Order: sequence, then structure tokens, then C-alpha cells
Amino acid sequence: MARRSARSTPDLIPAAGSDALRPLAERMRPRELDEMVGQRRLLAQGSALRRAVESGHVHSMILWGPPGCGKTTLALLLAHYADAEFRAISAVLSGLPDVRVVLAEAGERFAQGRRTVLFVDEVHRFNKAQQDAFLPHIERGSILFVGATTENPSFELNSALLSRCRVHVMEAVSAQDIAVALERALQDDERGLGGHGLRVNAEALAQIAGAADGDVRRGLTLLEIAAELAGDERGEITEATLVQVLADRTRRFDKGGEQFYDQISALHKSVRSSNPDAALYWFARMLDGGCDPIYLARRLTRMATEDIGLADPRAQTMAVEAWDTYERLGSPEGDLALAQLVIYLASTAKSNAAYVAFNEAKRDVREHGTQEVPLHLRNAPTKLMKQLGYAKGYQYDHDAEGGVALDQTGFPDAMGERVYYRPVDRGLEIKLKDKLDRLRSERKSRRPKG
Repeated sequence: MARRSARSTPDLIPAAGSDALRPLAERMRPRELDEMVGQRRLLAQGSALRRAVESGHVHSMILWGPPGCGKTTLALLLAHYADAEFRAISAVLSGLPDVRVVLAEAGERFAQGRRTVLFVDEVHRFNKAQQDAFLPHIERGSILFVGATTENPSFELNSALLSRCRVHVMEAVSAQDIAVALERALQDDERGLGGHGLRVNAEALAQIAGAADGDVRRGLTLLEIAAELAGDERGEITEATLVQVLADRTRRFDKGGEQFYDQISALHKSVRSSNPDAALYWFARMLDGGCDPIYLARRLTRMATEDIGLADPRAQTMAVEAWDTYERLGSPEGDLALAQLVIYLASTAKSNAAYVAFNEAKRDVREHGTQEVPLHLRNAPTKLMKQLGYAKGYQYDHDAEGGVALDQTGFPDAMGERVYYRPVDRGLEIKLKDKLDRLRSERKSRRPKG
């Protein structure tokens, strides 16, 4: 079988007769690396991956990136430049029997001197046993494994597979780069819309590119829909056309995936950084993406206790009230109560002193085991307990000078006094700090030496 040149046009597209049935995004799939938009860092001239691809000496890899950033296209180009057979399976649609069939075919092909690029879409959906099935074939070299995932490989893929593959991070494509792909589709007579006589101005094209939200495939799909509607407008993609096409667009958001946790992390850290504007943005982003407002109410309540604490005790009360308000009103009216909470939490004084103190106390409980309660702190409701020394020497604080009995300890004898709670110089904790610093100093001065 004759080998084709690594620089010839790859056989990525079916016969021309079927083009009418194929979406624009599929017809416009890049045939060369130079046709790919975005991924400048990963595929820049002279970059390690680009040199490897162009030389045909590619390696097994994991492509991690959002939808529509070019993972499938890059896998196809890898097969083209390496002069290898391309086979694709989806972890959503395929099981272990399907995987074994594809691997067996790849093994036969390898024995005949030809390699296979095996592209596994949504690879994170395969379980450990299914992922392990690829390992011997990767090691033998009978397949060039290319796994595509939108999820963090560190959490979703097993270590054995990761150790045999290089992870390449792909980024969402910018609106400017998507506009380049759209313009190319408008001018291409063979695969694109060049022969349709469409008229579209740069502003309309920019709107479509922005609505694609980093997804080239989505941008081309929107353009194709707009082109179909433009037939009623005598070939012009007008503002009215765009209103119809872009009316129901949604932003990228995965309620259980990496983006979800990235965004809740951004919201939490913006609150902690006292940046109400950024916090409100991330809150709105999560609502827009379909996040459950009750989940957000729970996380905001946690922020009130973890990051604000006793610097402003009103924050916790306000969090519970906002949560209750949302449950009474629902969306969209109740969303405003949570938005007000976000602004307040981000704007008020911050302290994690109580959070740190609680963790230190728990650590001492683990390390010191079951310590006896000092006799003077025990209750003595019976005569026997009094005879055994329970409550002996206890000083009733309300009767002491200043309302605090400074001569007695509250800790087990084997531990001695401990300091967990260290108030900060912010909010209400300024006053708490002044009082506790004075009491701790006096208590320490009265403690017997040695």
C-alpha cells in the first residue's frame, strides 16, 4: 500500500456527494495545522508538540480542554502527519467489548507495519478497568493513544494511564480567533458558504463569535443557522436574524465538573479578598449556568462562618436569613437576597480566627486522647461525689472580682493552658482581642511557676 506524504491533504472528509448532509463545522474541520485557530501556546511555530506532529514522531497523550477547542481535530491531524490509521471511540457510547475489538484491529494493523491513532472521546467516563485495557497496547506501541477530556485528568484518570501519556492543556478559543474561522467559512467556496452570496458585516460576525463562548464548533453552527435564516433576508445576516439565532444561547457550565468547582472557588476567594464586584460576577455566572441557588446559599453561609466569623457575627445571621428568603420566594425574586448577601460578605470585616481555633482544638483532642476532666470542673450532685473531691476548689466566676475567676484552669491537668483563639485587629474582634489579651495575661501571671 502506497504511503501518502505527511504534507498532503489528509483524508478527513467523506466524498463530496455527502457534503450537503454534513454540518458546516464538520466540513470546515482544519486539514492542516496552520488552519487551526487558537492554541497558540501549544501549537506555536517551533513548539515541542508542533515539531513532533510535523515530523510524525508523536506520542500517546491526553488532550484536556473545553468543548470545541480542537481536541478531535488535533487527533485527526496527528494521524495524518504520522501516516497512521485513525480510529475513534466514545466513552459515552462504547463499552469494554467495543474497546477490545478496536484494539485487536490495531494489533493486526501493527503487525503489518502500520500504526493506529486511537482517539477516545470523553475518556474520563471510562472506569478504571476500561482505562487499564489500553495500557499494554500503549506500551507495545501498537496504538498512539489520544484521550480527550473536559475534566481534570488528575481526578478522573488513573495514575497508570497518566504515567504513559503526556497531558496537553488546550484553552478555550478567543472570540477573535473564532471570528477568523467564521470569516474563512464565509469565503470558502468548496467546503464553506462562499458560494451562497451571504452578506454579513464585521459587527454581526463578532456577535456570533462572542456567542460561541470559546467553542469554534458552536460558532460555525450558529453561522450556519444564521445563513439559513438569511435566505428570508435576501442573503443578508441582519440584526433581526441574529436576535433569532442568539436568543437562547447559554454559557459553558458543567454542574458536576471542573468548571463548576473552579467557579465556586473563584466566588469564595473573591469574597475572602473583599472584592464584592468580582464576587457578584462569579455568583451571577454560576446562576446563569444553572447552579442550584440552594447550593450557593449553603456555600455562602459557610463563607460567613469560615472567613468572616466573629469579626462580624451579623454575617452568619444574614446568611441564614438570605437562605430562608430564597426558599420562601424562589427564583428570580429570591436571587436578589443571595446577591445582597454576596455583596455584604465580601464588603465586611474578615477573620478566620474561630476557624483556625476550632481546627487546633480538634488536633489537640486527637493528639492527647481521653483526658480526665479536672475535679474542680466536675459537677457534684451527690454526697459521694463531694467526698471524692468533685467540684472542690471551684470558683464561681460571677462572684469573683471582674466576673472572671483567674486562678483556675479550664484544661485537663496534663495539658496545661492552651491558646487557640487569636482574634484579629478587624471588626468586632478588635474588642474581643483587647479583652482576651488582658485576661490571658492576668491568668498567666497568677499561674504557679513550674
